[in-house]
Amino acid sequence: MDAIYRFQIQVTDEVVDANGHVNNVAYVQWMQDVAIRHADAAGCSAITQKLGATWVARSHHVEYRKPGFAGDTVLALTWVANFRKVFSLRKYKFVRAGDQALLAQAQTDWVLIDAKTGRARSIPEVITSAFKIVPPDQEP
Repeated sequence: MDAIYRFQIQVTDEVVDANGHVNNVAYVQWMQDVAIRHADAAGCSAITQKLGATWVARSHHVEYRKPGFAGDTVLALTWVANFRKVFSLRKYKFVRAGDQALLAQAQTDWVLIDAKTGRARSIPEVITSAFKIVPPDQEP
């Protein structure tokens, strides 16, 4: 599997706000959605569940560059930037397919936690080996 996961999103009227463009909340939802799709495709979701663990967001950072509009097709790209003891940094880019405009770039710091205790737990090799890390000089 490619280290950078790609997924197309069709922008619907439901995510357009009073300003006439994609609402900022939609991007955070898309971040979660594409992260889950990537984890599913890599087998990480099944492994995590089997371990009795789950991922929770510690922080999000989103930089909005250009507006997206209803009817746009957006290419969502995501990749794992690193793993640190209990944390994993995942990055994202959202590009309008029609003109290749960068709409937003973002990152989430995810924490692996024990599903029963709610406490952070070390990320095992069986999870880290499911992904290829994308170093900054190889980011799209």
